[in-house]
Amino acid sequence: MRILITGAAGFLGSHLTDALLAEGHSVVGIDNLCTGSLENLSHLTKEPRFEFREHDICQPFDFGRVDYVFNFASPASPQDYLRLGVETLDAGSTGTRNALEYAQKYQARFLHASTSECYGDPAVHPQTEDYWGNVNPVGPRSVYDEAKRFSEALVMAYHRYRKADTRIVRIFNTYGPRLKPSDGRVISNFLIQALRGEDITVYGDGSQSRSFCYVSDEIEGILRLSQSEVHSPINIGNPKEWTILDCAKAVLRITGSTSRIIHRPLPEDDPAQRKPDISRAKELLGWEPRIDLETGLKLCLEYFRKSLALPAVTDSVTLS
Repeated sequence: MRILITGAAGFLGSHLTDALLAEGHSVVGIDNLCTGSLENLSHLTKEPRFEFREHDICQPFDFGRVDYVFNFASPASPQDYLRLGVETLDAGSTGTRNALEYAQKYQARFLHASTSECYGDPAVHPQTEDYWGNVNPVGPRSVYDEAKRFSEALVMAYHRYRKADTRIVRIFNTYGPRLKPSDGRVISNFLIQALRGEDITVYGDGSQSRSFCYVSDEIEGILRLSQSEVHSPINIGNPKEWTILDCAKAVLRITGSTSRIIHRPLPEDDPAQRKPDISRAKELLGWEPRIDLETGLKLCLEYFRKSLALPAVTDSVTLS
């Protein structure tokens, strides 16, 4: 197939690009580089089946006939979407509609990258796909939360009223190589601070929980969804729940760092708990993650060492 990926220079977009090329497809990657990096795609400069176009999806586009559109364009880390609030809302509205119109023009299938942030600070635990969420529509995080919620409504409207062949993945916290060291997410923050020997910053008392999925597991789940006939949203994430404090302690163990854990005030609207119910993914896609957090931390440790220009260490991880 010839496939278009929006947000292709981002963390997940670049890994998805690699996975689709490995399956033998041709990929057109587009990105306006407001948060993505060409470094994530630098290994593909001589790949004849890949072409990159710098473009903002909020502006109409047409790069020729495609068979599939994967819509991954959006600031995704709190640091980015709190800096680019209006742009995040634009990407989730105008950008998503432009991507849908492009797919409709060529009768291409469409997969939209949504988020667990649609559940907000959930009153239901773990979160199932039929839970409507608990989101502050005017809080600081609303620029991301509501952009993704609107995107889901738009995708489902195109499916219901215009017969678009769509899918929606709700992505839970994902980590791995190519995660920007400075993007403010939990895993990257903790690893960078530990490797530098700096204090590890935990917001609040650290009892809030998250579920961390290694990037290769996440991409496998997304690909399985893309090949399915499931049109309603599907959670793809790791159901193993970690408190933020326990995650920080795991990072200290993996890195051998002597950093201290310090506490700072909890940000506004920070979710108290986050854990996906992946029953539908298991039943409908035959998917569940296989890489636990400590194994995943070891797998991406060298990437973060290199990002800081620290000496390499010899350590092997075997997956069973």
